[in-house]
Amino acid sequence: MPGRLVIVCGLPGSGKTTFARELEQARPAIRLCPDEWMEQLGIDLFDTDARGRVEQLQWQLARRVIELGATAVIEWGTWGRDERDVLRTGARSLGAAVELHLLDPPLDVLWERVRDRDMERRLGRRALTRDDLVAWSATFQRPDADELALYDPAP
Repeated sequence: MPGRLVIVCGLPGSGKTTFARELEQARPAIRLCPDEWMEQLGIDLFDTDARGRVEQLQWQLARRVIELGATAVIEWGTWGRDERDVLRTGARSLGAAVELHLLDPPLDVLWERVRDRDMERRLGRRALTRDDLVAWSATFQRPDADELALYDPAP
């Protein structure tokens, strides 16, 4: 029996990792977080080429988890609808149910969390700025009702 894919969508500081960790324990599930893999491998969090390769490996692992009938939780941010569509249709081609969870707190909350954790400065070449969050928020394609209707409810 095919498994399930859970996509956790949101900007930095939205609570993706906290939420995904809770799901990982409650389901149980395999949680795939590129920031953690990059940290363990000593890769700068701002290295977009390396991030793409890590996410590609994680997607291969997620597909195998789904084929084995388990749940994979992807917490990549998935800011673009096209990225979410690829994950959804790929998992559906394996017969899996697919959930999407949007975490979208206000910009002030994002900034407070990002500033307090200071992860990017510790693990990357610089700290994130409020201007980064403003710019990324403007490009973030938040799922609308039509897109959300394409996903399965949580069990």
